[in-house]
Amino acid sequence: MQSLVAAVLGHPVVGVLGEVAIRVLRITLFLSFGVFLAELAVAFGLVEKITVVSRYLTSPANLPDEVGTAILTTTASTTAGYGMLADFRESGVLSDRATIIAVTINTFFGFAQHIITFYAPILIPILGFRVGVLYVATRGLIALAITLTGIAAGAVLLDASNVGRSAAGAGPAPDGGTADDAGDVFDERPESRRAAVRTAFDATAEKVRDILPRLAAIYAVVSLLVAYGDELLVLAGSDGASVTAAADGFAGLLGLPGAAIPVIAAYALDTTSGATVIAPLIRNGTFTARTAVATMLVGGIISFAVSTFKRSIPFQFGIWGREFGSKVIVVNTGLKIVWIALALAVLL
Repeated sequence: MQSLVAAVLGHPVVGVLGEVAIRVLRITLFLSFGVFLAELAVAFGLVEKITVVSRYLTSPANLPDEVGTAILTTTASTTAGYGMLADFRESGVLSDRATIIAVTINTFFGFAQHIITFYAPILIPILGFRVGVLYVATRGLIALAITLTGIAAGAVLLDASNVGRSAAGAGPAPDGGTADDAGDVFDERPESRRAAVRTAFDATAEKVRDILPRLAAIYAVVSLLVAYGDELLVLAGSDGASVTAAADGFAGLLGLPGAAIPVIAAYALDTTSGATVIAPLIRNGTFTARTAVATMLVGGIISFAVSTFKRSIPFQFGIWGREFGSKVIVVNTGLKIVWIALALAVLL
């Protein structure tokens, strides 16, 4: 019996599922925090204080001032920020269209978080100050361009029918949400602090019960597919050369050095590994600062296929569901590719 238990626990699948459980638990904690914070902010009137700053983002985009709370929260935690937006969408404050625009505006603030946690302490020291700062600045400008695109889209595409606060009594929003019921979402305050905390807790528990099973199932399936990807490719009559082949095509099209191919392939799978591979090639003159940044951006484009499958699909589907999550992924990925392509045109 003990040998059977040991064999089961030692099976690779158990290890993969254990990692899934840890990842899902972490996301659930941050998601719960985001929803709970959103409910408390509404109940205690904290959003009015925060909206003094966030109004510069939300007002031009025709979004409710309170949504700026979620956007700014993304700087501290992307998952918490998304959790707050999911709560606003579920309560009818935002229609589907308004939610996608809010998610788009989130982009730069999600990037800002990574400057402190990854780019400054890890990537810039690996690449060197000049190339590292140029790369981070380029990525920052791309993220800012996406955020400004979201604000512009809101100015053009949103009106009172897309947001609950200003649409009370206006009937259902044409593209999702329940504008007719959402006008008083921010005006209904619990009678006491205890009632406010209890209301926030109940709303958080309901949201987690709705999202957690879907999130766990999708992460488990995707993680198993990734873990046994090589075996599946063999069964399909293919191999792992597809990433390298795609990198070769991009490098040749853009006129990058031949050394860009292994860099792109490594960068597409892991940012730190790609930076480690290209760093000595920058120092010996194989890459200039511009071609190095361009090479890493190309690797970023190719990595979207990998990162979307490994992270974006489970995360977005888990939070929004398959249908709306697909829309969020398409918009996010499309805007990133467009703006990275424009950055490449400037660099090269």
